[in-house]
Amino acid sequence: MNTHTRSHALRGRPFPALRPLCALLAALPFAALAQQEAALQTITIKASKAAVEPVGASNLDASTLQSGRTASSDTANLLRSVPGVSLFGAGGVSSLPSVHGLADDRLRIQVDGMDLVSACGNHMNPPLSYIDPTRVGSVRVFAGITPVSVGGDSIGATIQVDSPAPEFALAGEGRRVQGQAGAFYRSNGDGMGLNLSATYATEQMSLRYDGSTAEADNYKAARDFKAAGPAASDKPAQWLGGDEVGSSSYKTRNHSLAYAFRSDEHLVEMRLGVQDIPYQNYPNQRMDMTGNDSHQFNLRYQGQYSWGQLQARAYHEKTRHAMNFGEDKQFLYGPANNVPGMPMDTEGKTTGVRVKGDITLSERDTLRAGAEAQQYSLDDWWLPSGGGMAPNTFWNIRDGQRDRFDVFGEWESRWNPQWLSQVGLRSSHVRMNSGAVQGYNANYNMEANAFNARDRKRSDNNIDFTALARYAPNANATYEFGFAHKTRSPNLYERYTWSTGGMAMRMINMVGDGNGYVGNPDLKPETANTLSATADWHDATGERWGVKFTPYLTYVNDYIDARRCSGSGAMSACTSANQTANTGFVYLQFANQDARLHGFDLSGFADLGKSAQWGQFTLSGMLNFVNGKNRTTGDHLYNIMPLNARVALTQRLGAWTGTAEVLMVNGKSRLSAVRNELPTAGYGLLNLRASYEWKQVRLDFGIDNLFDRFYNHPQGGAYLGQGRTMAATAVPWGVSVPGMGRSVSAGVTVKF
Repeated sequence: MNTHTRSHALRGRPFPALRPLCALLAALPFAALAQQEAALQTITIKASKAAVEPVGASNLDASTLQSGRTASSDTANLLRSVPGVSLFGAGGVSSLPSVHGLADDRLRIQVDGMDLVSACGNHMNPPLSYIDPTRVGSVRVFAGITPVSVGGDSIGATIQVDSPAPEFALAGEGRRVQGQAGAFYRSNGDGMGLNLSATYATEQMSLRYDGSTAEADNYKAARDFKAAGPAASDKPAQWLGGDEVGSSSYKTRNHSLAYAFRSDEHLVEMRLGVQDIPYQNYPNQRMDMTGNDSHQFNLRYQGQYSWGQLQARAYHEKTRHAMNFGEDKQFLYGPANNVPGMPMDTEGKTTGVRVKGDITLSERDTLRAGAEAQQYSLDDWWLPSGGGMAPNTFWNIRDGQRDRFDVFGEWESRWNPQWLSQVGLRSSHVRMNSGAVQGYNANYNMEANAFNARDRKRSDNNIDFTALARYAPNANATYEFGFAHKTRSPNLYERYTWSTGGMAMRMINMVGDGNGYVGNPDLKPETANTLSATADWHDATGERWGVKFTPYLTYVNDYIDARRCSGSGAMSACTSANQTANTGFVYLQFANQDARLHGFDLSGFADLGKSAQWGQFTLSGMLNFVNGKNRTTGDHLYNIMPLNARVALTQRLGAWTGTAEVLMVNGKSRLSAVRNELPTAGYGLLNLRASYEWKQVRLDFGIDNLFDRFYNHPQGGAYLGQGRTMAATAVPWGVSVPGMGRSVSAGVTVKF
């Protein structure tokens, strides 16, 4: 059958649980308006201390966010100063956060309260790529024991990234018009960008626009790591130097419009978002992003009642994503170089609703209860381009669906000024399915027919449970400790990608290691049991000095790792040689195995003193360690960050702030043998940051990697940035993606 018309047989499926939630959410704004009074005042939300300072949460301060915006256009990079967090390398605006050794879909990452899903077999469009750093107003990370009220469908941390809260005119001010504009430049890769925000507000209404654009060419390492030459044989004029990291360029544009309305104790906000990424190339993937268009609708309600607080949200997001070979990768294939590229397309749609109530039972007790539902649909198809990729459209996932419905309850008690406890339970039902597939031609028929003949419906009933406590014996110490049982169901690519053909498998890779992967419909949900504790010692004010230590231990049953694949299709790459290869790229299937992760985070700061001439000096630092082991095979888990530390000295003198930061990373020697993971050497970097701020203008300046030190980032992945990347062995194995050499950055922000 030669067609690329998508079937919608599974669309329009009933999801009765959504209907009452949608009805309730639709009624809330009218309830708020009905209670509006003529004399409007600033909203005052009476919240418990736990609501203001949630147990287990870390918040990024405004200065960290501001300096991070100049240094990088990757929102995930803002998290680099959070203990326990590291970043998987990807595209220039699409790094994947890893927290305590768990990354990607194992974390719950929310952007403005939306649970966005990556619609790509390489996870090129992760949630944080949908918000530009210049639009980020707050970041909160639950790295240890995550309360069930903010967790769900994950076995690791929860990361919440939000735009600035709506601003209103003060009482008697009439109307407020304000905004800011900014620009930046980065020398390595000639990165540049612009951003603009503007707000018009009265005492009860707020309208805000945010827009940004950013782009960069390929960046350069500190020295040559490969031979200089043409990017590919069919691109003789596209010359790449030995130090140039091919396929690291990008261009992105984001727009957002937010409208908010409030009465005394009620707030309704609607946000519309549009993203356009014309291209984002990937040095550790065989394909590049040639387009990513997203449209978002986000409606939320927040209200204060005599019994407590009610929050509700409804959102919808649609992504149209395209991949092919970018400017640094070979485009023409076939014996006569007459097969033009390999177009790959995906369309993902996410719809979600959530209702949560914080009910004040007594001065001591608070009950949080809620429900949420999400519908996600995915089509992933590859149009024929000729040669062996013809005459049919290849359906990688067709009519994929992943629907989830959760209910939860959480009881928090403040027994006395010293003790707080929190116990929560969440029940989740995940329903998945996929339609019939087909390959490019008859060579794929055996595997496609076998996949189509089997029952593909899957239903998972998952339970999360958390219990934690906080003890503050005096003004100088706080201790938190707890246990979490958390569950995550597989994603659509882990369960439903079906072909063991070598080329098809190499197109499925969510970790940047250059290997090929195939799905497994029989995967079970991952179940994690975590013990974690935090000791926080500090002065009485919390401003002069502080030390925080967090050890943790996690056992994961049915951890979705990988094993060397086996197969018998005409195109199968799952050969006997693949089973035993200890060098080169290999072919793997997702598989349930058991795992253990343990480690610790150590962080602290100290006020070194203040003088009229030199200002105030602060010393801060953190040390992170994690070890991940596959308990079933004895192998190490892939892409685990080795021991690493940051130490920073900050000076503040009037409007001036300057920081010198030393980053130290140990060599990576605990490797995933099943993936032929590459080792990396240890290194140290020196980064400088400075800012000067007047009333309306702020200047930011920075130098990353001051001494131009060459290094391979332990989580950067395998270098696939140029050449015949579609072919199995045409790209050299054994080359890691190097880190960026010295880069000077400058930015300006003007408020009006």
